[in-house]
This record gives sequence, C-alpha cells and structure tokens, in this order.
Amino acid sequence: MRSDKAFDTLYTRFCFGGKSLSMRMLAFSLLVAALSLAANSQTPPEKEPAKANSRPADQQKKAEPFDGADAATMAKQCVTLDTEAGVIIAEMYPEHAPESVRSFLNIAELGYLNTTTFDRVVPGFVIQGGNFWTREGGVTFEIGSRGRRTLPDEPNKVLHTRGILSMARGEEANTATTNFFILVGDAPHLDGSFTAFGKVTKGMDVVDAINGAKVEGEKPEKPVRIKTATVSECRQ
Repeated sequence: MRSDKAFDTLYTRFCFGGKSLSMRMLAFSLLVAALSLAANSQTPPEKEPAKANSRPADQQKKAEPFDGADAATMAKQCVTLDTEAGVIIAEMYPEHAPESVRSFLNIAELGYLNTTTFDRVVPGFVIQGGNFWTREGGVTFEIGSRGRRTLPDEPNKVLHTRGILSMARGEEANTATTNFFILVGDAPHLDGSFTAFGKVTKGMDVVDAINGAKVEGEKPEKPVRIKTATVSECRQ
C-alpha cells in the first residue's frame, strides 16, 4: 500500500517540475489514476454475506426396525393397541400390502403411536387413528417428518369387511401416511381402492365401544387414546 510521503514526492515532481502547465496537469491525472488502480488491486474483495437457510437441511431417512424385513418375517408379527377403552390386537397381511405393513410395524415399534387418539369416528362404519398430531405434548421434528412420509397405494384382493385395518388417504393416489382405520362393518365400496393390510383378532368389542362414543360430525367428544402400541410375535 502506498505511503503519504511517497505520494507527496511524486506529486511535487510531476506538478512542480520544469514542464509546461498542460503537461503537468496530464501527468498529475495519470498519476492519480495509477495510484487508484494500485490501491484497488491490493484491497481484498468483500465477502458475500452468508445466506440464511430457509429450512433445515434434508436429513437422510433414519433406519427403522422392519426396514428390509421380508413378508414371512412381518407376517409373524401382531400389533397390540392398549387403549383407554381396552386392548385391540391385530394380525398383519404383508403378502398383500408389504409397504403398508412395514410402515405400521415400524411406527408401532418406535412408539410413535403412543398417546395418539382415535380422532375420527363414523358410527356403524369406522374408527380412525394414527394421527401423530394428536399425541400428548405435541410432536418432535423427527416424528412430524415421519408423519408426513407418504406410502404407495397397495390395492389388493383383501375385502373390506368387519375388523379389517386399512390405510386412510386423501382423494389423490399415494397420499397415505400413518393414519389407519378399523372397520366395524362391511364396506365393499372400498374394495380395490384402499389398502387393507391387517385384521383385528382380539378386541372387536373395544372397537365397537370406541365407535359407539358420542360424536359431533365425525369428531368424538372424548377421543379414546392409545396408551401404548407394541409389536410381538403372534400367538397361535
């Protein structure tokens, strides 16, 4: 970087030397331009301000207990829902809906269904649960992300009869997440359109009791909570 003393010396030499006025003015202009270029070449470029992240970085999918399990392994597993109204036990049909069964076993084994409620009740038709946002104390980022993960539709030959577990979804295809319903009566209009993936083997009286609760629209006045959901080998 130039010093003030050096500048004064050059200024005196060029501006007060023995040259004509026009030559001295031209020399002075060239000197100022040269010094400006030199100063700019020695000044480090300003760093661009860091951009704020608009959202957290995408995280890799966390490995879950039944990832990679084959149909034979999953078929041996039953899910027990210990609810405020009693116990419901369901067997799984992975040979018909492997990805839906895998997801259901995973969220039960990881405890994500614990403290959720049956937040939709249609008398004589279904009870619906699996909504993570009904959990006591809210949801963590991890559980919320898992609750938004969609599943492919797996329509199959299992008929939607009393006791069947099936995946709830929106009007569009492949929008099922973690919400499921249990039928309290036959619903043939759902056959081939929704993914049936299991059936209640014990506790249909509990399902009926939940379905008989007072509702406003399809919302129960006092939603029944799933205290715990556990996975274990089915008993013969």
